[in-house]
Amino acid sequence: MLRGHAPVFQAIDDRWFVTTHELTSRILRDPGMRVSDATDYDGFWPDWRENRGVAAIVRSMLQNNPPDHTRVRRAAASTFTARRVAAMRDVITQQAGELIEAMPGETDFMTAFAYPLPIGVICALLGVPDTDMPWFRRQAAGLTVVLEPISTEEEMRAADAAARELEDYFIGLIAERQRHPREDLTSALAAAGSGLTGSELLANLVLLLVAGFETTTNLLGTGLRILLDHPDLAARLRADPGLAPAFVEEMLRYDSPVQLASRFTSTAVELDGRKLEAGSALTLLLGSANRDPARYPDPHRFDPDRPNVQPVSFGGGAHYCLGAPLARLEAQVAFPLLLATLPGLALAGVPEHRDRLVLRGYATLPVTTG
Repeated sequence: MLRGHAPVFQAIDDRWFVTTHELTSRILRDPGMRVSDATDYDGFWPDWRENRGVAAIVRSMLQNNPPDHTRVRRAAASTFTARRVAAMRDVITQQAGELIEAMPGETDFMTAFAYPLPIGVICALLGVPDTDMPWFRRQAAGLTVVLEPISTEEEMRAADAAARELEDYFIGLIAERQRHPREDLTSALAAAGSGLTGSELLANLVLLLVAGFETTTNLLGTGLRILLDHPDLAARLRADPGLAPAFVEEMLRYDSPVQLASRFTSTAVELDGRKLEAGSALTLLLGSANRDPARYPDPHRFDPDRPNVQPVSFGGGAHYCLGAPLARLEAQVAFPLLLATLPGLALAGVPEHRDRLVLRGYATLPVTTG
């Protein structure tokens, strides 16, 4: 509806909203656009550092601009490599298989699978012991609210407490890995010469945990619901797991786990004939862009055979999600395994979405395993 009104329009609070795939993709990749960083937060929220959840995200590469973002991103990317992600396939397969085997006849898929798999995988990547995974899940769940534009005071207090617990944990883990390095991401990031300061290392470890957990959980939940709603397509994927990459890309387009992204103009720009001053705030409606009929004919139909699918769900440009390949791999492994092991998997009730604006996913997804 908004996209039909205008590709870009200004709301009553002077914020600009962008609805089309072409403009969203262009803005995400435009080096002249910036994110809200610590200097901006100082202007509208002087005591933001007192909430450790907010501070962790603002100090991470998610909320950095060049040159700091370039330096931190390079350090993280040099350790979070395609080779390291690919090496996680066996870990993902093992953990997914164990979770499927433990699933009761009737269960909430989010609790039984969609939450524990991404937490288990990111903890394995970071070198967190198996025994600490349940604790990590609780802390990560409490922190995700800081990625939302609207939250309650109670939620923000919980995020602050969770971040303080996680920072204390990571300080100990970093010290241990500096003394006794292992083949994990924490050891690589904590190594001398990484180029990260102590506070940057902490902030980005927290970011990797939170972002790596939440978006993948949403993808697993929404993806399974799509498959259960399309049994003919689920049967195709069950019979040919090699189709998983195409299915996952279409899932990301059809129901994006991340719905909004924000940018600010650093200079005056013109978008679709509209003139925006320097410092203008833009909200990019990623879900709308992914269903833009100008980019994807018949956009409200789930079609894994759709050609040239390029969803903007993980952003783009310099701030493209570093963990996107891992999220994709987890989904590509999980869905064929679920369908093959549990051929009778079906909905057992009405799913409930979480009350969120940025991170879209299910709070509960009741299923029966057949």
